[in-house]
Amino acid sequence: MLGIDPAAQSERDNYKLLIGSIIPRPIAFVSTLSAQGVLNAAPFSYFTIVTADPPMVAVSVQRKQGVRKDTSRNAVDTGEFVVHIADESYIDQINQTAAALPPEESEVELTGLTPVASSHVAVPGIAEASIRMECVLEQVIPLGGTPDAPAADLLIGRVVYFHINDNLVDNGRIDPQQLRPVSRLAGNSYAKIGELFEIDRPI
Repeated sequence: MLGIDPAAQSERDNYKLLIGSIIPRPIAFVSTLSAQGVLNAAPFSYFTIVTADPPMVAVSVQRKQGVRKDTSRNAVDTGEFVVHIADESYIDQINQTAAALPPEESEVELTGLTPVASSHVAVPGIAEASIRMECVLEQVIPLGGTPDAPAADLLIGRVVYFHINDNLVDNGRIDPQQLRPVSRLAGNSYAKIGELFEIDRPI
């Protein structure tokens, strides 16, 4: 096997190995509100479950030269955000929100997505999403980089309310075929759910 010391190569080279190896990655489409009331939305594929007791999710938002992106800054300032699951029905619009807009411009308006009021947080959700999770910021952890210029903010959100389309739920479980989630690979590549199979877990 090829052996590689991450300390002996660049951040971009390590990035390529990580995003090409850790696949597929679910996509969190995150909406936040700025202090000026601008609705921001952006996709993140550094995204996972933290715990179910209480329900928490984590999204890692990379910084630019140590400066927080709109999503991190807004989440920290307001203490709230909404996580949407990316699916085939609106993935093109999600991709468009990755454009680098100034803080005073809304990606939601740019892409024609539909804001919808949340139940437990002030941040609106996106109506096109089949699943959205209203979150309060449990913790933010600056990581990587240097103490003066961290590389990322790990946002840990406690889910205070779920919104799920009726047709997705069967006996309390989400039907992945109905959800049609989209995952991130490397470069410009994405993946659909593909073939499903089952393996019994050992007792």
